[in-house]
Amino acid sequence: MEHSMFCYQCEQAMGGKGCTKYGVCGKSPEISNLQDLIIYQLKGIACYAKPLLEKGEHIDKEIVKFVENALFTTLTNVNFDLDFHLEMLKESQQVKETLRNKAPHGNYPEAATYNLSATKEEMIRDAVIAGVMYEVDLDPDIRSLRSTVLYGLKGISAYGHQARYIGHHSDQVDQFYFIALEAINNNNLTLEELIQMAMRAGDMSVEVMSVLDEANTTRYENPSPQKVNVNIKKGPFIIVSGHDLRDLELLLQQTEGKGINIYTHGEMLPAHGYPGLRKYKHLIGNFGSAWQNQQQEFDGIPGCILMTTNCLMKPRDTYKDRLYVTNVVGWDGIKKIELKEDNTKDFTEIIDKAIELGGFEKNEKEKEILVGFGHHETLSHADTIIKAVKDGKIRHFFVIGGCDGAKPGRNYFTEFAEKVPDDCVILTLACGKYRFNKLEFGTVAGLPRLLDIGQCNDAYSAVRIATALADAFETDVNSLPLTIVLSWYEQKAVADLLALLSLGIKGMYLGPTLPAFISPNVLQYLVDTFDIKPISTADDDLRNSLQQAN
Repeated sequence: MEHSMFCYQCEQAMGGKGCTKYGVCGKSPEISNLQDLIIYQLKGIACYAKPLLEKGEHIDKEIVKFVENALFTTLTNVNFDLDFHLEMLKESQQVKETLRNKAPHGNYPEAATYNLSATKEEMIRDAVIAGVMYEVDLDPDIRSLRSTVLYGLKGISAYGHQARYIGHHSDQVDQFYFIALEAINNNNLTLEELIQMAMRAGDMSVEVMSVLDEANTTRYENPSPQKVNVNIKKGPFIIVSGHDLRDLELLLQQTEGKGINIYTHGEMLPAHGYPGLRKYKHLIGNFGSAWQNQQQEFDGIPGCILMTTNCLMKPRDTYKDRLYVTNVVGWDGIKKIELKEDNTKDFTEIIDKAIELGGFEKNEKEKEILVGFGHHETLSHADTIIKAVKDGKIRHFFVIGGCDGAKPGRNYFTEFAEKVPDDCVILTLACGKYRFNKLEFGTVAGLPRLLDIGQCNDAYSAVRIATALADAFETDVNSLPLTIVLSWYEQKAVADLLALLSLGIKGMYLGPTLPAFISPNVLQYLVDTFDIKPISTADDDLRNSLQQAN
């Protein structure tokens, strides 16, 4: 039977509108529809959880963890494994029944009263009711805001998952999963109430990023400047991709003394800034560039790859046998490393495979880039920065970063960075930085002009830096000589964007295209309220940014 689908949650949505036959990300209609059904089940779970929360009852953290992981599973480029989705759906039904038995009696919406069917075929048939476009007559602005809240929530869940893995969480965020999921299923909410919910998602995004920042910096210390070799070295190796620092730490512990080189990849590059990770001498460099080039870069390499969070593309046959996944990442037939009861993992299989493959045969000439300018490090230079601004040596700050993608039009970000004048500082984060982080930017006022503040969740660092500078100049963030140029791709970028908006940051540039799920009226609201601007040309946007500052 031919299945159709509808998904418009990421920037590569077909024709800028939505994928209807097959996901550009590699998601089949079957997987897409099962993911819709997972979200539908989560909404139903939330309908039972909300009245319990209102009565002051505590929702079991195992249930929270399930909801968080289920949301994360449906984020772009995470999981493509059919069996994993079927298992998750079965578990969702158990969770739903547990809460249903505790919740007060009353009239609950269909997402709550629905019971999961027994077979895969029936589940896919049922998934029609869970589709984004199922309610044909729904007000497009309501649909747009519901989608915005949901995608923000997916981004939050990814950060929440990482923090929880190293023993940190926020009760406020944990409760918000249920509150927001119930809200986007509630037909009584007005546009204004949904706008407020989107802003609350922004607040929760800031909260979860601060919890993750605390988790990472408590466990691995505050990042500090570190030069990272971006060329290869001789010997067996494992490449670690994604965002999860704890997975990298466990692997480093288990490979110590075994003659295996560990490379970071993609969003794992900032790991080199953390003293608690770079103390392992066999963490020797970063391999390749941003996630969307992995099929070429992993092609037939003589070593192993570990994918820890999202960023997985359809694996080619030339490296399928040496690719391993963990956490909620999955693809049919790809080996998975499971979490053990004691919250650790056994990486023996990937280690043995890396030794067997033998690794690179010779060293390339070293080329180094600099990472490690989180908020703690950057603000340790606050006096220098403030003096340089007052003396006219630093004219403007640009935050250029976000998620990268494969579609044309993203060279804008490279061009923008290259054209930033020499008396300006560039702060960068997330994998958007691979467009320009190997270029030479030199220094200004004794500081590197390009400061890598970390992963996408380190949008939190950018905010901490901006607010501290605003305080020093006795002004607000919007009056600083600061421009934010964001590239968006998936739902963590949505969470980051909502976080910045909830903090009242105005005048951001967003590209390379605007999200398909933002309706014209919602876009107008964002323009009117936050002066958000779609990118135009690098020259024009740069000129406007510098003019406004003067």
